[in-house]
Amino acid sequence: MKILILNGPNLNLLGRRDPDVYGSRSFDDYFGSLQAAFPQCRFSCFQSNVEGELVDAVQQAEGVYDGIVFNAGGYTHTSVALRDAVSAVSVPVVEVHLSSILAREEFRRVSLLAPVVIGSIMGFGLDSYRLGVEALLLRV
Repeated sequence: MKILILNGPNLNLLGRRDPDVYGSRSFDDYFGSLQAAFPQCRFSCFQSNVEGELVDAVQQAEGVYDGIVFNAGGYTHTSVALRDAVSAVSVPVVEVHLSSILAREEFRRVSLLAPVVIGSIMGFGLDSYRLGVEALLLRV
């Protein structure tokens, strides 16, 4: 199974940005343990702070990946373009968040992606990615 891990804005700062909220481990440090936990999967990872690059990555996943685990970061709450891209492809997408967006500031409580993904996982720190992969494996 080929899975794309797609990370949005500021996720390149994991381990340094708000460690009380997001933890002190970088995504690069975590990625190796994610790969080791799922030897049957081939992972690719892409992070961008640019909305259009994320839209391109979702569109280009069609026919290449069996699923996407997507942490859109702040674009979760604002990007109609990302919502439209996710709804336009047949690749199943699981939305993940390290923190529970429902327990955060009011403006973070709405996900524009939630209605067009197969499921949303939040609040489990970096393990949200592992749970996202498990959800894809159950679905595909």
